[in-house]
Amino acid sequence: MELVLVRHGLPERTAQTDDPPLTPEGHDQARRVADWLAPESFEAIYSSTMRRAVETAQPFVALKSLDLIQNDGIVEFDRGTGAYTPMEVLKREDYAAWKRMADGEHEIDIVAFQQMVVAALEQIVAAHSGEKVVVFCHGGVVNVWTAYVLGMAPRLFFEPRYTSVHRYMCARSGQRNVLSLNETAHLR
Repeated sequence: MELVLVRHGLPERTAQTDDPPLTPEGHDQARRVADWLAPESFEAIYSSTMRRAVETAQPFVALKSLDLIQNDGIVEFDRGTGAYTPMEVLKREDYAAWKRMADGEHEIDIVAFQQMVVAALEQIVAAHSGEKVVVFCHGGVVNVWTAYVLGMAPRLFFEPRYTSVHRYMCARSGQRNVLSLNETAHLR
């Protein structure tokens, strides 16, 4: 089966919630990725339960007339923190904090986070043998799943762009392969 992960669009920066809505730019990114993926056939559409992922999925759901299946196992590691700062803003405004995060010096239990994400995505894979599925999720989810597929230690090792597309082949035998990472042609 082919598993396609899409990172959410640009969300609002806020100190009031860790689950902000998309900005106008984020909504535009969501429309662009929906149009980009529209010619492809998918059997199911999933998203994280977090608002930024759901709002990113909505234009694609409208084009495909499929139900959106929300999954709490593919939420971002920052759920429950009470605030949201986009990584590029953190990098610009507090480089030292961003560098600690990039170097793995953070309070996230990255092993537990990866276990949760892998379990959720493996359930999706098992439920859709031989099919093609799209999952609207988060940069951390993309990172730990990709690390798992590549046989790396769980870590946040690259920066998926907003509404970037990431493709994986998932065989019944358990083999997992990366087809592409960070597709962003729809943003040009």
